[in-house]
Amino acid sequence: MNDTLLKIWNKRPLIISGPCSAETEAQVLQTAKELASTSKVDVLRAGIWKPRTKPGLFEGIGEVGLEWLSTAKKETGLPTTVEVATAQHVEQALKHGVDILWIGARTTVNPFSVQEVADALKGVNIPILVKNPINPDVELWCGAIERLQKVGLQNIGMIHRGFSSYGNTEYRNAPMWHLPIEMKRRFSEMLLICDPSHICGNRHNLQEVAQKSIDLDFGGLIIESHIDPDNAWSDAKQQITPAVLSVMLTNLLWRIKNENYNTTELSLLRERIDQVDDELLSLLNRRMKIADEVGNYKKDNNLTILQTARWNEILERAIAKGNNLTLSKEFLVKYFDAVHMESINHQNKVMNEKGSVLNK
Repeated sequence: MNDTLLKIWNKRPLIISGPCSAETEAQVLQTAKELASTSKVDVLRAGIWKPRTKPGLFEGIGEVGLEWLSTAKKETGLPTTVEVATAQHVEQALKHGVDILWIGARTTVNPFSVQEVADALKGVNIPILVKNPINPDVELWCGAIERLQKVGLQNIGMIHRGFSSYGNTEYRNAPMWHLPIEMKRRFSEMLLICDPSHICGNRHNLQEVAQKSIDLDFGGLIIESHIDPDNAWSDAKQQITPAVLSVMLTNLLWRIKNENYNTTELSLLRERIDQVDDELLSLLNRRMKIADEVGNYKKDNNLTILQTARWNEILERAIAKGNNLTLSKEFLVKYFDAVHMESINHQNKVMNEKGSVLNK
C-alpha cells in the first residue's frame, strides 16, 4: 500500500461514496467527477457484483465495471473500493487496481466464503472493510475479522450497515447500536464506519443516522450517491445526488475525540454515575433473591414459571410510571425484558434443584 492510500485510510473522518451499482461508464464517471469536485469524499465506491435476494434482479455489471472505476480513478484521483464475495472477485479487483475491498453482509454471515476471500488475499497488502452480518451476531462479525487477521492482513476496518430483524418497520435494517458499540469495545483501535444508506433504506433519514454514528465516535461514513437516484438500477430510494451529499456532510457536526479530556467536573459526574450503577447492581441482586423465593413457592405449589398476566402487569406498570420520568418506552421494555429473563433463569434453577432452598 502506497503512502497516499495509507494517509487516506488513516484519515478521520473517512468518507466513502458512490453508486450502489456501476450501471454505465458515463454514470460512473459523472458521479465520480461530481463527488471529487466537492472535496469532501475520500474514496469512490460502486457495486460490481450485487448479491440479490431473488434471481432475475440486477446482479451487477461484472468485470467491465472495474474498467470504468479504473478510468474514474485516473480522471479524478479518487481511490476506489468494491465489494468482493469470492476469490475470483478478489483476483479481478486486484487486476484492475482497486484500492480498498469490502466484504458484504451476505458474505460475512458465511465463514466458508470469508475464508475463501481471506485465502485469496494472503500476502496482499490492501485495506479491507467487513460489514456486519445480516443477522445480529457479533461472533460472526468478529470471526470474519479474525480470519482476515490470520492471513496477515493489517489494515482491517468495520462497516455497520444494520441488521435484519423481525418486526422492524422504522428502518430497512435495524441499527441495533449496542452491537457496533460492542465491536468498538473488542476492537478499540480498529476503524469503524457507518452505512446509513442500508440502515435507512431511504434518503430521508440519512443525516439523522449519520449524526448518531458520529456522536458514538464512528470513524467515517459510506453513503450511496448517484447522479440520477430515482432511476438507479438498484436501491433507488436510499441514494442521493453528490450535491445533496455535499450539503449533508457540511451540516453534520463532527465531535472531538480526546481520551485525555477529563475535567474535574466531568470526573465528578462520572463518579456519581458509578455510585448509582453500584446501587442498581445491589438492587438487582436483591430482586433476584426475591425471584429465588418466588421460584421455591411455585415449586412447592406446582405452578409454572411463566405467569403471563403478572408479566403484563409488571410491564404496564413500568411503562405507566415511565411516562412521568425521563425514560423511554423502548428502554423500559428492553430493560424489563432482560430483568424478566434473568428472573426466569433464577426460578428455573431453583425449581429444578432437589428440595426447596428455603427448607435447607
